[in-house]
Amino acid sequence: MNAKSKGRWNIGVEVLMILLALLFLSPFYFLIANSVKSFGEILSNAASWPQEIMWSNYSNAWKLARFSEAFRNSLIITIISVILISLFSAMAAYRMVRADTRFNRVLLLLFVAAMVVPFQTIMIPILKVVNVLGINNSFAGLITTNLGLSVPMAIFLFHGFIKSVPLEIEEAATVDGCNPISAFFRIVLPLLKPMLMTIIVLNALGIWNDYLLPSLILQAPELRTIPLATFSFFGQYTKQWDMALPALTLGVAPIVIFYLFMQRYIVEGIAAGSVKG
Repeated sequence: MNAKSKGRWNIGVEVLMILLALLFLSPFYFLIANSVKSFGEILSNAASWPQEIMWSNYSNAWKLARFSEAFRNSLIITIISVILISLFSAMAAYRMVRADTRFNRVLLLLFVAAMVVPFQTIMIPILKVVNVLGINNSFAGLITTNLGLSVPMAIFLFHGFIKSVPLEIEEAATVDGCNPISAFFRIVLPLLKPMLMTIIVLNALGIWNDYLLPSLILQAPELRTIPLATFSFFGQYTKQWDMALPALTLGVAPIVIFYLFMQRYIVEGIAAGSVKG
């Protein structure tokens, strides 16, 4: 392939990528454009730009969905869940790597096997366990369930990454007076930053946007997360699109901003894991 044909090929690929990007971004256009339309205009022509921008949709949706309360609930659940998932998974994976016993190898296989089990197959048993423990309809029940469902993947990712950390570094720290716990938090955990940030971002995205699990565990209106609050605009006979779309925009905006700031860590974590794992 000569330089001229190669240049044409590159231009063609770039044009194709731009078209694909516009295709994937089109849902955001429909979401934002229709969030400031009246109900009648949404039904008449959802693809058009709004004839009259109605910012009052956002204030009405904020009040009707009790959005400040839902935002607080989602924030508490997401932050606590992500911290516990990251910390417990890193510590467990570190122990499995450094104590390479048959029991730990079997335990790792069980965690890997748990990754491929569909949530729908264990949904009812999880609810029964939550009821038996007495943590149904509470943040504790949802956070505990998030921990159990997300830890296997996090342990698997951490396990491959920790194997790349030289044992000599920890031995040197032990000589300097560090115990195993201190060596983990002072030496190993900072070295896990690329993978740690990747796990934080992926779990934050999943937990923030999750609807099914909170709908099963949280029944009290004051415990509703953002997806549950948004779904309240959809009834059996009515669908308040002029309220639901602003609520969806308000719910998506924080996690999109968070992802844009943190996406470089995902690339670094994947690249580092592929080389070091």
